[in-house]
Amino acid sequence: MNTTAKLGLKTARDEVLIMTLQGHILEQQARYPQASGTFSWILSALSISAKIIADKVRRARLENVLGSVGTENVQGEMQQKLDVLANEVLLGTLGGREGVAIVASEENEEPVILREDGEGIPRYCVLFDPLDGSSNLDVCGGVGTIFSILAHNGRAARAQDSLLQPGFKQVAAGYVLYGSSTVFVLTIGKGVDMFVLDPGIGAFMRVERHLTIPDGNKTYSVNEGNRKTFPDGFQRYLDWAQSNGYSSRYAGAMVADVHRILLKGGVFLYPATKKAPEGKLRLMYEANPMAMIIEQAGGKAFAAPGQRVMDIQPTAIHQRTPVILGATDQVALVLAHLEKT
Repeated sequence: MNTTAKLGLKTARDEVLIMTLQGHILEQQARYPQASGTFSWILSALSISAKIIADKVRRARLENVLGSVGTENVQGEMQQKLDVLANEVLLGTLGGREGVAIVASEENEEPVILREDGEGIPRYCVLFDPLDGSSNLDVCGGVGTIFSILAHNGRAARAQDSLLQPGFKQVAAGYVLYGSSTVFVLTIGKGVDMFVLDPGIGAFMRVERHLTIPDGNKTYSVNEGNRKTFPDGFQRYLDWAQSNGYSSRYAGAMVADVHRILLKGGVFLYPATKKAPEGKLRLMYEANPMAMIIEQAGGKAFAAPGQRVMDIQPTAIHQRTPVILGATDQVALVLAHLEKT
């Protein structure tokens, strides 16, 4: 053993590597010598958007941008002022990126075509929920942004056709949680990495690499206010879970609930109900990106027994789906109860 090791001293090699999100993006790009950089610029735009939205969320009450604007979005949901602001921020930053061909948002009825395919320039479609859980804003609860990136098919007959790709074709997915800190979680199909915004230097710093969802956490996340309208299988599961020492954890924002499951384990449920027989969560910009993140972290994501979320062939931009996702062991227990007759 050398003298440094005997003394318990750290060498430079032992120190924690300081890596920003921007550095991480460039590190990934360097692995592909043929890369043009257009994809990296899109991730950079999402990073900038997250910083702007985080600032607006922090200052929402001071700047009087809480509450409703008095109109409904295409989903029939009352728009919050920050829903609109976050949507405008994302459209503005992504609109300036040469690599973005089409954007689609929860807040817009139709996708926005920004550019046609350029010769030799790869382009992408970006879908997003600009402010998930915005009803939490008035009480200072957690909210977030969810995004999905697809390769643009310039030969599709309609812009919508280029967007309607199953989730397994996603190039990247991620979310931003605006809570006690601002957290950016990203996968580009090779594991899940986590970054936290350091407000002192204005950069997202990488804090975790290759996250893996732990097994064995006896918790579930579901809006039990709708329990009486859940299908029988979910009723059986909840009866079983409550008889076997499970705890309920529900934040009312998918980003906050999934983030906890990513770090702690457990299962997230959003079943179909009598009021929403197709489910409530949007396949393209909520279920698919979260499913990609969860699966890249070693978990599972299903819409129903035998129906993986990312295998669903979408037929509409705002299509809805039931969702069961989380740690592999906990998802298996839910599916077992759904399969009983």
